[in-house]
Amino acid sequence: MLTRLALFDELIEQHAPAIGKDLTAYRNHCYRMVNFAHALASGDQDQLDKLSIAAAFHDIGIWTHSTFDYLPPSGQQARNWLARNGRAAWADEIADMIAEHHKITACAPHHTALVEAFRQADWIDVSFGVLRHGLPRSFIRQVQAAFPDAGFHLRLLQLSARRALRHPLNPLPMMRW
Repeated sequence: MLTRLALFDELIEQHAPAIGKDLTAYRNHCYRMVNFAHALASGDQDQLDKLSIAAAFHDIGIWTHSTFDYLPPSGQQARNWLARNGRAAWADEIADMIAEHHKITACAPHHTALVEAFRQADWIDVSFGVLRHGLPRSFIRQVQAAFPDAGFHLRLLQLSARRALRHPLNPLPMMRW
């Protein structure tokens, strides 16, 4: 199990003021996702860095742009960071990871295996491990115990309800088929 991701921790700390009281909940959600995605598509250090970057930015627009339609600003912030930090070559793959992470069905074949693993990892976490995508239940429970929910799912419900009241015809703009 991955318990220390230096790059992720650096990125999340840069956004701590914007995330505010949701920092622990979001941090733990991201750690769960990276653990699940890494287990689904284990790879080298570059792959782990890509997962760390995508995780840090995948929902960040909720807080930095105060929107529940957060995929575009989240993806753009990731692209900006990658360009500033000499990793622009990863921009399309990481932007795809962010854009597709709420997709209900499998990603199109032109996407990398990492994009699909990231999507599956989010579904594992959002479903509390009901969806496992082949991961052992014991591993999911171990990760969940190491990185407790800390109110993350409750916060998602609150944001979803608020969005549904304001935009009843488009309550979940981040969802993709």
